[in-house]
Amino acid sequence: MHLADRMQSLGTETAFDVLARARALEAQGRKVVHLEIGEPDFDTPSNIVQAAVTALQQGYTHYGPAAGLPELREAIAQRMATARGVKVDPGRIVVTPGAKPIMFFTILALVNPGDEVIYPDPGFPIYESMVGFVGGVKKPIRLREEREFRMDVAELKELITPRTRLVILNSPHNPTGSVLTRADLEAVAEVTQKTGTLVLADEIYSDLLYDSEHVSLASLPGMLDRMILLDGFSKTYAMTGWRMGYGVMRADLATHVARLMTNSNSCTASFTQVAGIEALRGPQSSVEAMCAEFKKRRDVMVAGLNQIKGFSCRLPKGAFYVFPNVKETGWPSKKLADALLDDAGVAALSGTAFGAFGEGYLRFSVANSIENIEKALDRVGAWTTKNL
Repeated sequence: MHLADRMQSLGTETAFDVLARARALEAQGRKVVHLEIGEPDFDTPSNIVQAAVTALQQGYTHYGPAAGLPELREAIAQRMATARGVKVDPGRIVVTPGAKPIMFFTILALVNPGDEVIYPDPGFPIYESMVGFVGGVKKPIRLREEREFRMDVAELKELITPRTRLVILNSPHNPTGSVLTRADLEAVAEVTQKTGTLVLADEIYSDLLYDSEHVSLASLPGMLDRMILLDGFSKTYAMTGWRMGYGVMRADLATHVARLMTNSNSCTASFTQVAGIEALRGPQSSVEAMCAEFKKRRDVMVAGLNQIKGFSCRLPKGAFYVFPNVKETGWPSKKLADALLDDAGVAALSGTAFGAFGEGYLRFSVANSIENIEKALDRVGAWTTKNL
């Protein structure tokens, strides 16, 4: 079989590979603590589940508009106004089966072969994968620990050229948990407006902040027409398996993204969209409780890691990951992550799963109980005592 050349440029998401390895070990009788997958360990709130059940019973089992049900797009527009202080017309919104299609469709619609895309490294691996897939030029911008893994806008300015088509931001950030400040975002807005560069702002973790309120790039003057905002339901409402995300963008771009939906998925499942309306308009107490629990787990995880030989960890300000520095262990990140899984029964990700600049780091998800986090810390500590 002869595959298209572009398939050689397509990457993957290592978390699923590590999860498969961990489950294979469990099938052999091994006990594994899962800190690898970026998925809330909470159930979808019952009011959202019931809304989906009712929608199924009412016949929401047919095709819907490619851009999403008008009622959901209106609910998203209302949430944009209340949560981000940004008034948008529903015609700017496209609903997709998960948030990843917004990344994919944005890059497909905007980037020609040879066009440059700047993205964070370490960063979510699908950014780099999609840029390579469409023939774009990959230009990673390094996120440095001494800057709390926040993008250096001076470096961004140096990377932008006349061929730069898109800059990708992610705040709160996966894998480091960093959060861009208002000043950071204002600087990004100034640079990209001067250069005429569009921005894809991935704000999927915007409701999972521990020490501050979310500042959206879309709320800054002049940016709404210069960017695509990505958000969704997976992280905030523990709806990863429901597959529902959305993008907010210029109406003319939304028309093209909706055509990509027509050509790929037809539409997002109608009954899940009805559940999405309930998620946005219903009680938010479950979101607040989940965020509070993640904060407790973060604190336990960071304190414990900082007691382990060779590990040092900053306190992340958002999302549900910690990103410890493991350079003092003397082990390459991938080799260390493999050893912790194989020898200690702790599943984590190598920092290099998020780009070359992730070398020297690991990513642990705190989407697990404090009991299991403490068990993982004990196992990692015992392993380092024996092997370092």
